[in-house]
Amino acid sequence: MENLVTIVIATTNKGKTSEIRALLEGFPIIIKNLGDYGPIPPAEENGIDFEENAFKKAHHTAKILGLPALSDDSGLMVEALGGLPGVHSARYAGLNASDEKRCKKLLESMKGMVNRKAVFGCVLSLAVPVGAALTYEGRCEGLITEEPKGKNGFGFDPVFFYPPLQKTFAELSRVEKSRVSHRGKAFTELKNEFDKVLVWICQNMLIQEKFNCQGGIGAC
Repeated sequence: MENLVTIVIATTNKGKTSEIRALLEGFPIIIKNLGDYGPIPPAEENGIDFEENAFKKAHHTAKILGLPALSDDSGLMVEALGGLPGVHSARYAGLNASDEKRCKKLLESMKGMVNRKAVFGCVLSLAVPVGAALTYEGRCEGLITEEPKGKNGFGFDPVFFYPPLQKTFAELSRVEKSRVSHRGKAFTELKNEFDKVLVWICQNMLIQEKFNCQGGIGAC
């Protein structure tokens, strides 16, 4: 039987974890998230962009748990708001605010604005405990609606309208969203070379084992 590689998703978000499991289905991996472990200190998400935050979360998780960790930092960049909420998307309406409150605040901030252009951006970082990491990116352009529509997805999905399909992200099925979303595009890049990624993980985890081995000469 082929050995399975455990990869920890650096989140407790069940919707995000479910999407990632579906995107990487078929590979010899076990996907877990932070909810499968005891409490760990949170990573400090003070990066200036999605890439820096994604790496901080992935490396922090990998180092603490001693396992490969995958993190995405993604967010909504609204043109009329100067790129906000951007890296602050998850905290746009305050810590622990619901998706509904975040969407409501965004629509209130854009009340009366004609320019509704927005871009969802995503950066994936796959890190191992020794500090090495792989990076993948994806973007999706759309428009901010006047009111929420749809019950699927999470985050700002109900207010992000995708013109090619004439639906908000929250009106799309998981399969439809995965094909066109920022996260889906980033994961497509990852998925297309995942066989090589698994080799990279195993090679770097072997390095970690050599660093940690004890018992004198010949023990490694």
